[in-house]
Amino acid sequence: MQVSRTSAVLISLAVTIVSGPAMSQGADLGRAEYLSSCAACHGADGKGNGSIASQLVKQPSDLTILAKQNGGVFPVDIVYRIIDGRAGVAAHGSREMPIWGYRFVPPTFYDQKFQDDFILAFPSSPEAVVHTRILAVIDYLNRIQQR
Repeated sequence: MQVSRTSAVLISLAVTIVSGPAMSQGADLGRAEYLSSCAACHGADGKGNGSIASQLVKQPSDLTILAKQNGGVFPVDIVYRIIDGRAGVAAHGSREMPIWGYRFVPPTFYDQKFQDDFILAFPSSPEAVVHTRILAVIDYLNRIQQR
């Protein structure tokens, strides 16, 4: 499924609005989430050369060529479904034990307390926090694509 250009712009705008205060202080929420949850396998540069990549049976994907492999369009919807678990990737583990823990699913999914895997107890819903994390990673991945 391909996401329209309008949807991609709206997603990017939502990430910018939500992470605006952090971005103004020089922080990059998407990059921080990526480095925290993805870089060990996919590498800090996204090319699949993370610190544990050589220990894996299946080599991690080069995340910088997703747009190139999709006719020049970054596949927002597919990447979102992979991160939130609706599109399974065997190397990421089952939803019962995803490789990144609870970072990208609401705590209610595993009957967890809100604070179990959240840096701050945000006043918003856990789903909004998880959605923002996923969109931030997607925004970062979109920015590191080879065009």
